[in-house]
Amino acid sequence: MKLYYRKYGDSGTPLIIVHGLYGSSDNWITIARDLSNDFEVFAVDQRNHGDSPKDKVHDYAALVSDLKEFMDRENIEKAILLGHSMGGKTVMYFSLKYPERVESLVVIDIAPIAYHDLAEHSRMTANHAKMIDAMMEVDLSKMSSREEVSRTLAVNIGSERIRMFLLKNLTRNKQKQFAWKINLPALKENLDRIMDELPVDDVIKNGGISGFPVFFIGGEKSDYIQPEHHDVIKKIFPSAEITSLPNTGHWLHAEKPELLIKNLRYFLT
Repeated sequence: MKLYYRKYGDSGTPLIIVHGLYGSSDNWITIARDLSNDFEVFAVDQRNHGDSPKDKVHDYAALVSDLKEFMDRENIEKAILLGHSMGGKTVMYFSLKYPERVESLVVIDIAPIAYHDLAEHSRMTANHAKMIDAMMEVDLSKMSSREEVSRTLAVNIGSERIRMFLLKNLTRNKQKQFAWKINLPALKENLDRIMDELPVDDVIKNGGISGFPVFFIGGEKSDYIQPEHHDVIKKIFPSAEITSLPNTGHWLHAEKPELLIKNLRYFLT
């Protein structure tokens, strides 16, 4: 699959940014532009998101294949891979299959565990199935403004911050009607696969993955990386460094971009 991407900078080590669920490369422009002073930065849209093609298949095997195809097409032999949330899982899976293509690995606010029951892992994040249903239930053909869409979503999604994030996926089709850029039916159908864990036991049995630096960055107020997850992270990536940004939730790049950039620069340079 030919992924849409944005490119910033034309020198330095290639750095590929992979967004999370409901996200897109657009969410990472500020970070990408700043890092382009030192790296050749590519921010991709994963399948079923942003301006990349849509497909009924959405699992990590497909996402990894898309990323490899992108690197091959752009003649990127080796890159720093930075992934947030679902994108973090994508780059972790990629590093297991193609470790020789990884210069460094940066995983933002996700652990290599399963998140099938989000109630056990995130008291602050709405249930993804309910979020997708809420978006699918909005009759966009009857909406005349983004504010009206937001008010309709508010019935099932109370957090204004989450609604504003989801509304970044709102566009207008050729008929000038509102439409979702993300492929909601495919994401709903594949949600269990998106929440899957890495093959933890097999990787640990083989001694974990090494050969490149690994950096995990969590949000202090997020529940996605808990202290009890550090052990499994270290078993899979023995050289991993793990840190947390203070007073920050799951969307670190939106909440504390300057602090995130500072941490990324410290690790990468």
